[in-house]
Amino acid sequence: MTASARRRARASRLAAVQTLYQIDRDPACLQTALAAMLENGALLDEEGRAAAIDGVLASAIVEGASRAGGEIDAAISGALAPGWSVARLESLLRAVLRAGVFELMSAPAVPAKLAIDDYVGIAHAFWQRGEPGMVNAVLDRIARQLRPGELAARSTPAPDNGDSDGGDG
Repeated sequence: MTASARRRARASRLAAVQTLYQIDRDPACLQTALAAMLENGALLDEEGRAAAIDGVLASAIVEGASRAGGEIDAAISGALAPGWSVARLESLLRAVLRAGVFELMSAPAVPAKLAIDDYVGIAHAFWQRGEPGMVNAVLDRIARQLRPGELAARSTPAPDNGDSDGGDG
């Protein structure tokens, strides 16, 4: 995959996360949020550079994660540390995890390591504390369940539920 294709895929994942965040805050805005994402067609990546998005990829992530919400949230819940729930997570963190889990579940052509790395990178764009580690741990745990042979050589990280309280406040 070329560097520009990687940037476009990562920008598409970021656009999908931002759209899922909007939908999490207002579930009635699914079509409006999707339309706005596709109309914009580009965003600033983590380095502040304009990056075009792949509307097909971004839409597939948003629509798929929205459709499979219960299954995705169950997978996330199973990968969280005891005492944590999806509802306890901050909205943006839920959006990052939902997008990542959707891709791990439904896009076997995308290597799990690549998807995890992209979503951890997106988390780093928003948080400087423990959330990126939590994204890595949760997605890694789920990838090992969904694609057991793909990550066999790596050790399983312990879930890190961040330094924050995980709330929306």
